[in-house]
Amino acid sequence: MSRKTAVVTGASSGIGAAAARALAEAGFDVVLGARRTDRLAEVAAAIGGTALPLDVTDEDSVNAFTEQVGRCDLLVNNAGGALGLDSIAGADLDLWQRMYDVNVLGTVRVTKALLPNLVASGDGQVVVIGSIAGHQPYPGGGGYNAAKHAEAALTRVLRMELLGEPVRVCEIDPGLVETEFSLVRFEGDRERADAVYAGMTPLVAEDIAETIAWVATRPAHVNIDQITITPRDQAGAQLVHRRK
Repeated sequence: MSRKTAVVTGASSGIGAAAARALAEAGFDVVLGARRTDRLAEVAAAIGGTALPLDVTDEDSVNAFTEQVGRCDLLVNNAGGALGLDSIAGADLDLWQRMYDVNVLGTVRVTKALLPNLVASGDGQVVVIGSIAGHQPYPGGGGYNAAKHAEAALTRVLRMELLGEPVRVCEIDPGLVETEFSLVRFEGDRERADAVYAGMTPLVAEDIAETIAWVATRPAHVNIDQITITPRDQAGAQLVHRRK
């Protein structure tokens, strides 16, 4: 039997790169997409995968990417991220627009483009990497909260719309995971990013990747609708136990 193909967006680092590695170990051929092609190529080379440039916010880039994919049994919509911690009153609408474009419209663009391939596979899966921020809003997170709530909504609607089709849909919502997420959010401010995880033990990318691989390898009749994964030290979006 031929090997299944997994497509992972945002696969140059963090959860995306870890997911690509975990899925390769699970027996998938992996197609990796991201903007940082140099880092993407390194990850792909290490697992025998295929690296293709991808900017999920650009329609032409998505089309060029998906035209090269061919078979697709699993799509992991991982590309996303947060920018800033502005209040609603002080919202930078350019940042809100960018977060919405990558988290929401980016997920729609790639899913829409690859859905025919997923249906044609006879046992397709869409996994969307959301966030605890998609169901627990918090002050300062308005833009990211709004984007992740919207991404969660589209994921759940997709599941309903595909009922009867051979495609499963899963939403995975991580809590605090120590990757480059906070470094990007705070525009490279290492001290501010490190403070997010100070005094507690966060998840690591591999924790989420293992879950993605588990979801991807369930029997065809089993759909994992939604999983929220947090560290033991976290009991809510902003409820975190920190040791002195």
